[in-house]
This record gives sequence, structure tokens and C-alpha cells, in this order.
Amino acid sequence: MIDALQRLGLDHHFEEEIDKVLKREEGKEAMKFSVFDNDSSTRCRDLLETSLRFRLLRHQGYRIPSDVFEKFRNKEGKFESNMGCSNNIMGMMELYEASYWATKGESILDEAREFSTHMLELYSTHQRLASYTLRHPIHRSLPKFNVKSYLGISHGGSTKHSDEEDILIDLARLDFNVNQSMHQQEVVQISTWWKELGLAEELTHARNEPVKWYMWPLAISTDPKLSEERVELAKPISLVYLIDDIFDVYGSLDELTHFTDAVDRWDVTSANQLPDYMRKCFIALHEVTNQIGYNVYKRHGWNPIPSLQQAWARLFKAFLVEAKWFKTGELPSTEEYLKNGIVSSGVQLVLVHLFFILGRGLTQRNVELIGGENPPVISSVAKILRLWDDLSATDEEHSTGNDGSYLDCYVKENPGSSIHGAREHVMEMIEETWKQLNNESLSPTTPFPLAFNRAAHNLAKMVALMYGCNEVVDQNQSAPRLKDHIRSILFESFP
Repeated sequence: MIDALQRLGLDHHFEEEIDKVLKREEGKEAMKFSVFDNDSSTRCRDLLETSLRFRLLRHQGYRIPSDVFEKFRNKEGKFESNMGCSNNIMGMMELYEASYWATKGESILDEAREFSTHMLELYSTHQRLASYTLRHPIHRSLPKFNVKSYLGISHGGSTKHSDEEDILIDLARLDFNVNQSMHQQEVVQISTWWKELGLAEELTHARNEPVKWYMWPLAISTDPKLSEERVELAKPISLVYLIDDIFDVYGSLDELTHFTDAVDRWDVTSANQLPDYMRKCFIALHEVTNQIGYNVYKRHGWNPIPSLQQAWARLFKAFLVEAKWFKTGELPSTEEYLKNGIVSSGVQLVLVHLFFILGRGLTQRNVELIGGENPPVISSVAKILRLWDDLSATDEEHSTGNDGSYLDCYVKENPGSSIHGAREHVMEMIEETWKQLNNESLSPTTPFPLAFNRAAHNLAKMVALMYGCNEVVDQNQSAPRLKDHIRSILFESFP
């Protein structure tokens, strides 16, 4: 039931109930290492239940040990080809799903991924749900974006459903359509604010896509109760895109240096010395920051403005470093590039804002941590975004070799390597970074609340979709385009 609620995007209605159930499950002996029952039907059921329980509990922040899967390996330490079942598709799908919660060093989950992928590929030509699972593992997907296609495959056709399933499906349709109306109003608010800002008309070569940018907060904060928070978060995200274009397209190096200095000192009067479009941008940034600061203080009793100022200053400085590299033709080392690129990704800026906007579990410790250097939960997401961004901008056919991406830096450092080899290296880095992110979410000493860690995960999930990539699909299969998701979520009701 919990799995169904999560896949249908209904779990926000039952957070307390889900938490109570999983707290009980976490302590059950069933998750501990046990000897196989020789009965094949029991073994089939055990694989499914163990994998599902493992995934749900890790999603809830419980560090369930991965050795619960040892019982599914034979004497040679290999996963058995049929687990005692002739056609254990559901168990294989759950094993595959569970494997995405791997952390560094959990080789058994890496082996489970490889094994279950192979088995599901054998099934996928005959089982649409197996093929769908391979393409959309839930730990790398956003249920809100996939609920229509998931229901179409898992509950479509002439398949008969139980009364309980029918009720959930009807509730999912109703919930989707009600929320769609709310999201449409949120888009109107953001688009109106953006138009009244007037910068898009003045900077005609800058990106002007407020609806697309709104998809970030929609993916990050899925709870319908967070409507005001999504609108607030969309504003700094929009400004990040605009400022990125100012650094890339409009400003001279001297102007960008003065712009960065003004933001670093948070001095509105010094903005009078800037070009008019920079001055207007800084004033808008200043006003948005102050308004968010006021709202956070009013709701949660905490003044976030010093932390928000620091986050903006870091972002500007990182943009300036990249501008200098580009204008001088310098290609830094991969280490130097990635250290700066993690900041210039904008992820820290966005998650710092989100942390205060959500306002859950604010303490002196985590406020100081998030206001300082990037904590691992943020740097991991930022690294994923930076690397996916570079992958989307650089491919073997179109790269000029001087785009200044991580791949170009890698090729420079590794003579004889190709862009194709660099891409494979980056994909491996992304997988390892996901393991780091998983580890942070499961740390018993994490200073951040579960809601924030989940939001960070959602941001990471959105990255591949935003950049038109699909990290788990064969290159011959195209991922759904972002504009298709926008149309489905915002404009096409659930029949």
C-alpha cells in the first residue's frame, strides 16, 4: 500500500500513518539475515518483500543493512538466476528498484543492479511494466511526472483491479486534477512577477522561460500545502538563469567584476555605478531576498538574510571565475573546474533558499553548516547537476573541444582519451555521487531534516529530465522531453 501511495503521488496525504508503519517495520526481525525457505513460492515472495521493505525503509531514512540480500546468493556468492521461481518478474523489479539505494562500498547492491537489469531485459520484450521499471526506477524518478504513464502501463488495458486499487486510482486522478489547477495559478503568479520585472524585454538575448524554471520548485517541493513556498523558490531560480546569461552574454569582464563586488558587499548604492540592466537586476535580487527573508522570519522566527546574501556572493564569484576562464581561453584542471562548478551550478543557492523557506528543523548547527562551505548533501546534488549539464552540452559529434566543460578538461588532462571516453567517465562519477547522496540521507548524524534531504533528492532527480538526458535508458531510446511533461502536468487533465 505504501509503495502504491508513493508511486501515485498520494503519500503526502498519509505522512504520519506511513511513518508509524515504517517505524514498526524497521524493528522487525524479518529484515535480518535469515536462511532460505526451500519452498519456491516462499522464496519468490521473500525476494519481493525483502526488496520492497528495504527500499521503503531507506527512503524513510533508515539505514537498513544491505546484507539482507545475502540470502539470495548461492554458495559462489552469485545471485541465482531464477530465485527458485520460473517467472519472478515482480521480485526482480523490486530488487532492481532497491539497488538504486546503494551507498559506497555496498557491492552486493551493485551486483543486484547488474543481475536484475539483465533479468528484466529478458522479460522486457514481453512485459511492458518490466521495461518501464528499467527506464524509470522510482529512486531516480518523480512520481508527479510519471503517474499517468505508470498507471497506463501497470493498470491499463483489460486488467481487473481490486476495489482498493480502483479507489486509489480514482483518488490519484482527482488529486492530480485538483493540484493541476493550483499549479496553473502558481505559474500565473510567477509569470506575472517575471513580466513586471521587465528584465526579459531589456535583455533580449537572455533566456525567458518562467514556466520551464517553475518546474524546478514543482519537482523539489511536491506537497500541495507548499504552494506559497514554490512561488517563492521560483523567483531566485529565475534570477540565477538571468544572471548566468548576463555573465555569459552581456557583461564585460570589468563590469562583471564590479557587479560581483556590489553583490559581495550587498551594497545597493554601489549598483548605481553599474550598467542600467545590471543595476535593475541587483535591485530585483535585493528585493526578492528581503521579501523571502521577511516571510521566513514571519513564519519560522529566523532571519535568513545573512545566509542568503552569502549564497548569492558565492554564486557570483563562481560565475566570475568561469567568465575569466572563458574570456582568456584558460582550461583549468578537472579538480579546479569541478570545485568551482559545484558552486556555479546554482544548487547551493537554491537549496539554501529552500532550507529556510521550508523552515523545518532549524537549529544553530544546521544554519551555520548550510551557510558555510557546501555540506555533502548539497555538494552531491550540485555535482550531479554540473556533470549532467556538461554532458548535455558536449557530445562526441558536436563538441568543439573548447567549450570549457568538465569533459574538455578531462580530455586535456588525459592525452589520448576521447570525448566518448570522457562521457563514460562522467557517467561513472554521477553514479558514485548518487551513492554519496544516498549515504547522506541515511546518516544517523545528518543535521538536516528528512523533508530537506528528500527535497535535495528531488532536485537531483529533476536534473536529467531538465537537461534532456535519461541516465538509465539505452541511447537508442529517447527520454520524454521536458515540454511534454510541462504539457501533461500543467495543461492536460487526468481523464
